[in-house]
Amino acid sequence: MDKLEEGKRVFRMEIRALEKTLDILDETFVKIVDQITGCRGKVIVTGMGKSGHIAAKLAATFASLGTPSFCLHPGEAMHGDLGMVSEGDVVIAVSYSGESDEILQILPSLKIIGARLISITGNPASSLARASDIAQILPELQEACSLGLAPTSSTTAALCYGDALAVAASIVYGFKDADFGKFHPAGALGKKLILKVSDLMVSGRQNPRVKADETLKNAIIELSRKGMGAVSVVDGDGRLVGIITDGDLRRQLEKGADVYSMRARDIMSERPFTIRREKLAAEALNKMKKENISCLIVEEAGKAAGMIRLQDIIGVGIVG
Repeated sequence: MDKLEEGKRVFRMEIRALEKTLDILDETFVKIVDQITGCRGKVIVTGMGKSGHIAAKLAATFASLGTPSFCLHPGEAMHGDLGMVSEGDVVIAVSYSGESDEILQILPSLKIIGARLISITGNPASSLARASDIAQILPELQEACSLGLAPTSSTTAALCYGDALAVAASIVYGFKDADFGKFHPAGALGKKLILKVSDLMVSGRQNPRVKADETLKNAIIELSRKGMGAVSVVDGDGRLVGIITDGDLRRQLEKGADVYSMRARDIMSERPFTIRREKLAAEALNKMKKENISCLIVEEAGKAAGMIRLQDIIGVGIVG
């Protein structure tokens, strides 16, 4: 057996299954999306065996894209978990044969409860299809398994179909990246989408600042005390006029500068890079990377309201 060719054969068969499924998409898909977006309750996805694993993934995708959803195991449903289903819910049952005993057993209860039933199946004459309010009939597919038995092509088609439903529904809702971040707060992507400069900046007593006419010695003390790697330089009215970084100080000391006689304004860099507190932390990170700097002054009404460091942004898991 040519292992590589066998792998490519499986890919080709499953790709063909997706192409065939794409070709049959019609108004049934639109009707199902309308049922999902018009649902007053939850979207519950169920399946048995390999289709059960697909159902779990689809429920997770729906939930992450703004549709309240969970996966219901049909076997557990028969032993009390049907209590999770309410009138007004939409149940999506995935079964290519449409004759999975465990799913068929819960159908009468779903009708009594008053939930809408949508099926994704490959058999229009199946018990599941006939019991459904809406049935999406997948095309006849050849399983990619060498025996033609194990659910492979059919589960891939059901997975992609369910993903398409979830994505289409999210567009109907007007689901935005900020919404996605709200539902993924622990992940790097979620943090990138929701954490703002104001969440990570230092301000108040921790904000390193010196006046332009203060001695360089005081600037060194302030830089060391606050540990931000830089100090903002302000005028007598507190308006931002420059920045001094530890690199600036190091170069002056290497030149033998008299830190007792020099003033902050003598070595500060004018027109420092700044950012607003309401900007995303990811935007601050990208700006620092672009300018090859390690911190930004947070400017507010022309004043140095705070400072944010590259290492603090990376430290929370945002990597650009």
